Amino acid sequence: MITPVFSTMGCRLNAYETEAMKELAADAGLDNAVVVNTCAVTAEAVRKARQDIRKLRRAHPHARLIVTGCAAQTEPETFARMPEVDAVIGNSEKMQADTWHGLSADFIGETEAVQVDDIMSVKETAGHLIDGFGTRSRAYVQVQNGCDHRCTFCIIPYGRGNSRSVPAGVVVDQIKRLVDRGYNEVVLTGVDLTSWGADLPAGPKLGDLVMRILRLVPDLPRLRISSIDSIEVDENLMAAIATEPRLMPHLHLSLQHGDDMILKRMKRRHLREDAIRFTEEARRLRPDMTFGADIIAGFPTETEAMFDNALALVADCDLTWLHVFPYSARKGTPAARMPAVDGSLIKERAARLRAAGAAQVQRHLSDQIGKHHRILMESPTMGRTEQFCPVIFRDPQIEGRLVTTQISGHTDEALTA
Repeated sequence: MITPVFSTMGCRLNAYETEAMKELAADAGLDNAVVVNTCAVTAEAVRKARQDIRKLRRAHPHARLIVTGCAAQTEPETFARMPEVDAVIGNSEKMQADTWHGLSADFIGETEAVQVDDIMSVKETAGHLIDGFGTRSRAYVQVQNGCDHRCTFCIIPYGRGNSRSVPAGVVVDQIKRLVDRGYNEVVLTGVDLTSWGADLPAGPKLGDLVMRILRLVPDLPRLRISSIDSIEVDENLMAAIATEPRLMPHLHLSLQHGDDMILKRMKRRHLREDAIRFTEEARRLRPDMTFGADIIAGFPTETEAMFDNALALVADCDLTWLHVFPYSARKGTPAARMPAVDGSLIKERAARLRAAGAAQVQRHLSDQIGKHHRILMESPTMGRTEQFCPVIFRDPQIEGRLVTTQISGHTDEALTA
């Protein structure tokens, strides 16, 4: 038997689902196959998926090549037309055991080449399929999938469907098992994490889930939450930030821009001052808090003055870790019909944002010299602080351990100890 090859693109949620697919494929006896789990967040992501599929076909000429993920969900015909592709399955179908049992048989006459149904009809998420994934030190746990919002630039709701939450009891049980297996940090992941609970009985909030995890899993040393929408943060999450040292002081914010007019045209639900107010309050409650953020450069109609507001937000919110996205039109989204910014300007503005982010990182690194940090070791020579800053060690440590050390210096991108 030839073990299937899996290729994953895009977000942590995709990586989590790839781990689940590996188990489903193994249980079904899938043999000699290549599975590509695609991303659709930008047009470039789809282009790269097609490129990687061609490379994988050349590397595995006799394997059956299966394409899934967000790009397969939103553009199934694009991949079905590729001669390299044998089957296309949707985001819901890839989480179902029956799909993989069908794929384990010969394709001819037994399995539909394209299995992509209406993602909007899906009411549950498959967070219970695996007990997290990650390194030996950190595990990622899916607690939510999909998104109910319709930002004008975003194709993801059409790849992921509407928001669905994993019940709190299921999440807690998973985390207990992970702690029993020796994990020192768990990261909660989702597409729109702060919408967790809206579809559950009584409509609990993300802060309720965080508090419940910390109360019911007292042996969990570190809990981290991935990207959040700051305008949706609830009172209990703010209380956890203020009172729970096991909740890590690093938040990645889905800000997208810093100009009010662009935010309105994006159909975001916050304004510039909302973002500034949130970061100031979170830092007041937890002075060692650091922030990352997603920011789009060159959104349609963006003038130089509008971009300047986005650039200034980096300092106004004291953002440390930036994910900068040059705007990429996605067919079928309202933004794709808006007046576009020149491509060279988009690249130039993205570069300026990245430079501002790099300067913020340097300032943060310099500020840490001489301080003591508790580091979670990801490898014998690299770990991360509670603020998720990488630390390079001169002397090898035990992978997965929490180590307290004094910071001696820094490189361009990491602390040294």
